[in-house]
Amino acid sequence: MTIDLEALYIDLHRHPELSFQETRTAGVIAKHLADLGIEFEEGIGKTGIAAVIRNGDGPVVWLRADTDGLPVPEQTGLAYASTARGTDPSGTDVPVMHACGHDMHVTAMLGALERLVNTRNEWSGTIVAVFQPAEEYGAGAQAMIADGVLERFPKPDIVLGQHVTPLPAGTIGVRSGTQMAASDGLTVTLLGRGGHGSRPHSTIDPVVMAAATVMRLQTIVSREVDPRHVAVVTVGSIHAGLKNNIIPAEAKLELSLRYPDDEARERVLAKVERIVRAEAQASGAEQEPVIVTDHTLPPTINDVAATERLVTAFDRAFGDGTVIDPGMFTGSEDVSWFARESGAPLVYWFWGGVDPEKFAAATAAGRVEVDIPTNHSPFFAPVIHPTLERGVDALIVAAREFLD
Repeated sequence: MTIDLEALYIDLHRHPELSFQETRTAGVIAKHLADLGIEFEEGIGKTGIAAVIRNGDGPVVWLRADTDGLPVPEQTGLAYASTARGTDPSGTDVPVMHACGHDMHVTAMLGALERLVNTRNEWSGTIVAVFQPAEEYGAGAQAMIADGVLERFPKPDIVLGQHVTPLPAGTIGVRSGTQMAASDGLTVTLLGRGGHGSRPHSTIDPVVMAAATVMRLQTIVSREVDPRHVAVVTVGSIHAGLKNNIIPAEAKLELSLRYPDDEARERVLAKVERIVRAEAQASGAEQEPVIVTDHTLPPTINDVAATERLVTAFDRAFGDGTVIDPGMFTGSEDVSWFARESGAPLVYWFWGGVDPEKFAAATAAGRVEVDIPTNHSPFFAPVIHPTLERGVDALIVAAREFLD
């Protein structure tokens, strides 16, 4: 069989699913793996799939693609735009979109597996393809590990993965060392005293407390982190109250923190806690705020020797100038858990999904940040071609570089 990759991509884009809810997506993946005659197991880490191609003696290469969508209302205007809805962990009905390109990741992986199966006579070793759920929650890799994926499948000699991003289509971005930042997701609950909106003096207003906290948190990076270093403190969500004349009893903030290493992590976390508690005290709060860590992701660190080897292979396959050093991304990933828990080296790269002419025009006008939608934007939509072809080819080149 030959997979119609464009049709597959469009189907996945139309039907995104939230983290740990990727049942339809897993079904589509399983059908194609079965059609290809590839051994696989479903339901690993709830909605994950691991597939294995055993082809004689040689190294064990793990390839990873993530599968989940995001609670984002798609505004691309594409004929195949998502109109899907889902229920988030709080029970709220939300729009769902593949705003981070995981539909492209799955499609490229299946396309690469098909070609690797059809060229078994040209390589030897073992390929383990991991279709991982819940990357957006930072929980899918650990869920699959907890479910025994490292024990149930051959352990990797190397872990490889890729991510579509707003670079010109055809371009590959990769660097040795720290490729993506570490991160923590925090939920901060500020506890006040509720009451009538007409009698604020009888309350301890958590909305004002939250506003002061959000503003003060912005001074961590601007005033307490060396400008030569990298850190991000983002308050992505704030919830308080249900009616304009009721002062609520509490307010919740959801924070996303980013840093390049564990030392920076400890410093930033300490500063966040200091500010949250100090602002609560300044507001006269009678109860200490509650700070809960929702997830922790380590930095994504590319093995130096393996990265240099892969860059050489990419240059040989695609021509000099294809591979660039994109710098460290302040986004975070959970792919490195597979490498960390198995003791294997990791190489994780980015590949471009933007029309090269559009990207060049935006660059010339100094409007890349304005005109080129980034991952998680409601306007994010990779051009299908040649993004898809380069994603398939990059996985094949990488896998075969480390196979016999």
